Amino acid sequence: MKLYDYGRAPNPRRVKIFLAEKGVEVELVNCDMTKREHKTPEFLKKNPSGKIPVLELDDGRCLAESVAICRYIEAMHPEPNLMGRDPFEMGHIEMRNRQIETELWSQIGVSWVNGPVVGAMGIYKQIPAAKEASDVNVHAYYERIDKELGESTYIAGDRFTIVDITLLTAIDFATAMVGLKPKDSLANLWRWHALVCERDSVDAQE
Repeated sequence: MKLYDYGRAPNPRRVKIFLAEKGVEVELVNCDMTKREHKTPEFLKKNPSGKIPVLELDDGRCLAESVAICRYIEAMHPEPNLMGRDPFEMGHIEMRNRQIETELWSQIGVSWVNGPVVGAMGIYKQIPAAKEASDVNVHAYYERIDKELGESTYIAGDRFTIVDITLLTAIDFATAMVGLKPKDSLANLWRWHALVCERDSVDAQE
């Protein structure tokens, strides 16, 4: 299998951490986003959305979208379980992961598109007011998750799951590239962050 990847781009990183947790090795194929390689006709045959990551199977079939790829890997390699052991846990993990994607990742995305790094590329008409609003929403979500982590060790309960990968990559990208680092006062969030960063799967992607 091949995984189309680009450095520390956050969504490929999600999949790489997931694969490392499973002990599954794949060939990494660099897709240089700065050269728009993800928008070439050849790549669009693999993923019409023109995004990475893409997992290409040995028979040439392709899967895009991080969670879809992880679902495939989970089905092929059920242990260690990262997406739910019983119907309720599966639903709970899906719910928590979806909340982070729609309520946090989406807002980080707005701040990113309307921020200085993308602005320097000159490829989007930026909306400063949108960034102001999304910055506020990101920090509000950090406050919320900090309170929730006062009652649980991990995001979806008492064990590490795909949800922790989703949140970790969101926070790390927001901190490094968007200027949206969580406040130092969020002790529960930083306790969780340190715990997750101790994992070999995370360390291997640093």
